[in-house]
Amino acid sequence: MMIEFGISTLSRGILVSRAAYMQVAQAAERAGFAFLSVNDHVIVPGHLGSAYPYTQGGAWAAAEHGHCFDQLTTLAFLAGCTSRLRLLTSVMVVPHRPPIATAKMLATIDVLSGGRLILGVGAGWMKEEFALLGAPFAERGTVTDAYLEAFKVLWTQQRPTYASKHVNFADVIFEPKPIQKPHPPIWVGGESPAALGRAVKLGDAWYPGNNSQTKPLDTPARLATAIASLRRLAQTAGRDPASLAVSLIVQNPFEWAVHKIADGSARRLFTGASADMAADAAALQAVGVRHVALRLGGASLADSLECIDRFGREVIAQKR
Repeated sequence: MMIEFGISTLSRGILVSRAAYMQVAQAAERAGFAFLSVNDHVIVPGHLGSAYPYTQGGAWAAAEHGHCFDQLTTLAFLAGCTSRLRLLTSVMVVPHRPPIATAKMLATIDVLSGGRLILGVGAGWMKEEFALLGAPFAERGTVTDAYLEAFKVLWTQQRPTYASKHVNFADVIFEPKPIQKPHPPIWVGGESPAALGRAVKLGDAWYPGNNSQTKPLDTPARLATAIASLRRLAQTAGRDPASLAVSLIVQNPFEWAVHKIADGSARRLFTGASADMAADAAALQAVGVRHVALRLGGASLADSLECIDRFGREVIAQKR
């Protein structure tokens, strides 16, 4: 199976308008990208103490302005602007929203998009945002697991019933069900042992970031080692390792200039010439990666659209 590419978007910077988001999504669809993702923040504190886990030093780029469209509303909008592109939450912070209402919103997006939703999930990192939303930060891992289990029950059972410390319902009617059966694919983000365990237990794919400060996966060799650990974990849990896909989000923009990884030992993934990017795709596919989400870059909307089009012509089209 050939590797599939997606565009990873942040709802700030150039993407602060209806027209810009629509143009980027439609350009990605034309260029042959398989999916497009939207990030997730609801509210940002004026003073942030939590460290962002994917930058050197923990600085988060949106800390000063805090601009963020609601993720699920944005995906619903993009569903109406596109016809083929799959729509990924990357990632949805599961404890931020009440579980039954969230399951309904996600099912609605899947139905109205014609079955194009991918649910990327994580437990979250910004303690201050949890406090503002009244969500439990200390228990976010167990809450995430319970909510995901509840989603699956609501999406698959005719008279859903579920009971746990964090979610309870019985003999309810939940319609419509998602179009995708048994449910939209769940990509579990994160690189921690808890995240890998969640992927094995509840996910259809593991969805790590390439430059986590705790476990950098910024070369195919490092990623291969992590994938081997994931497969051993799946086998120990009694799950067929082949049933768990691997998807990767590349958290630095793809661009046609060479950049080095943090320790200077190798070229950063999806930088350099188009031939270098094609080689990166081949190397990742060889170690078991099925999907790659590329962070959208460009100093302007025009730059970003040109990057999307060029990658489609010079990398995606050459792999077909």
